[in-house]
Amino acid sequence: MARRRLRRELAAAIFFKIAAIFLLWFWFFGPAQRVHVTPADMAAALARGRSRIKHSKASLMFDHLDVVTLSRLQFALTALYHFLFVPLTLGLSLIIAIMESVYVMTGREIWRDAVKFWGTLFGINFVMGVATGVTMEFQFGTNWAYYSHYVGDIFGAPLAIEGLMAFFLEATFVGLFFFGWDRLTKVQHLIVTWCVALGSNFSALWILIANAWMSNPVGAAFNPQTMRMELTSFLEVMFNPVAQSKFVHTVSAGYVTGAVFVMSVGAYYILRQRHVDIARRSLTVAASFGLASALSVVVLGDESGYTAGENQKMKIAAIEAMWETEPAPASFTLFGLPDLKTQTTKYEVTVPYVLGLIATRSLDKPVEGIKPLVERNEERIRHGLPAYKWLTEQGGRPNARVPAELEDSMRDAGYALLLKRIRGDIENATPQQIHEAALSTIPDVPVLFWSFRIMVALGFYFIALFAVAFYLSSRRRCGRPWFLRLCMLSLPLPWIAAELGWIVAEYGRQPWIIDGVMPTFLGVSGVPASNVLASLLAFVVFYTALAVVDVALLAKYIRKGPHGEEAHAPGASALPEAQPAYDASR
Repeated sequence: MARRRLRRELAAAIFFKIAAIFLLWFWFFGPAQRVHVTPADMAAALARGRSRIKHSKASLMFDHLDVVTLSRLQFALTALYHFLFVPLTLGLSLIIAIMESVYVMTGREIWRDAVKFWGTLFGINFVMGVATGVTMEFQFGTNWAYYSHYVGDIFGAPLAIEGLMAFFLEATFVGLFFFGWDRLTKVQHLIVTWCVALGSNFSALWILIANAWMSNPVGAAFNPQTMRMELTSFLEVMFNPVAQSKFVHTVSAGYVTGAVFVMSVGAYYILRQRHVDIARRSLTVAASFGLASALSVVVLGDESGYTAGENQKMKIAAIEAMWETEPAPASFTLFGLPDLKTQTTKYEVTVPYVLGLIATRSLDKPVEGIKPLVERNEERIRHGLPAYKWLTEQGGRPNARVPAELEDSMRDAGYALLLKRIRGDIENATPQQIHEAALSTIPDVPVLFWSFRIMVALGFYFIALFAVAFYLSSRRRCGRPWFLRLCMLSLPLPWIAAELGWIVAEYGRQPWIIDGVMPTFLGVSGVPASNVLASLLAFVVFYTALAVVDVALLAKYIRKGPHGEEAHAPGASALPEAQPAYDASR
């Protein structure tokens, strides 16, 4: 009877979710909501330059803030807020699945208690992640309308699949995970738990496929008749090498976050002599899982470095503050002080060969420096100007066909668009202006340089931490106070490393929103700066409140513990109760 009721409830949930999808589609994308934009409109917008859009006098007081800067800042803040929750969701989901597998195989109730406890913390974090993630996709329409119109057919496909396949899979089975303990068999509930973990990872996969396309736009081509990018091969987009390396690197970082979180909470309980049996087992699982994950982060980070060396040479040069091309194989800079004025790096401490091996996987291929790359970009700007001129004259017409002599120039048309930030009639740009546009392709070198090094240092620290934890756990010595305090102090470090990783990935792509195709400043919506500023402030207040609520709820349930009692109830003794000795046979 209970299983029949569960099936009815599940069918009703799926029905209402499908109905909600159609309702949202009709409301936001139905015919009544569409604004018809013709290819001629796109060509005209390209010709006049979207960075020159003027607004009403009411918004003049915000002109110094710049719509592009505010839009970038809003998306950056919402992404960084959202990514406070994503790594823990990825890591906890898999750790919970491993613990429940142990429960099903051994039948020991202590593992069931552990799964329920960590599942409660996972649920709190999952809900907060959903609340902060949904608004990010709406920003593509509100703040980045031109970008969405230009590449929506390509960029929207992975995001739609993420919502329809991964998120609904995850959301549906999360309900079964929490409410199915007494309605499902052990094996059925285990399958549900693994589906939750797989849904979390699939969600990350499709989002990172969309994100990676911005850095390496494969499987698409520009259509001069529609003045838009159009999909030519979904398989190329799906199996983008940047997406593959970014996915495995990102989810491994999430696993590290989950493992450090479990270790820190377990260490807290052991220090307080509360729930020691569950804490020790959780710490042991987190130590072994975390060690494998931390090693994977470093190995897969090397793969990310190689793909970036192939597709984003300026990012690699900026990360290394390498101003000139060095003889192969290039050295890796451990420490230095990049100086933007003199375009040099002072007090360098280098390790020979390392950068060359990471970025090129060879001993004879050079890693190009910033200055040679700027010179090459300057040539590409000049080379793309004839294609730009042809597009402003012929683009958007039903019979528009790129002349054979301009096909090579069309590949560099995106570089010519960099001049739009400097002047509207870019055909008449001076050599000085072209050089200025080429210089804008240099990201903020000090930010990338230090963000990357702090991230890498934390990565090696996690390997050492998990190695010590694994050794002490295997010797039944993980109760040492110095080690437990170290675990607790390490709690915020995975989030710092993850946020720095996103700064390196996204900040290093600037000034491009689509690498080599569309500059970031051309992708914004034609809205007043005051509107963006108001929504930015609202997001900051709302997301800060969510972060506070998330931390408060996590702290509350951690204090209660697996069995729901507070650490010290009012009137109770402040001394910890005696705990039974750790019995590995349980």
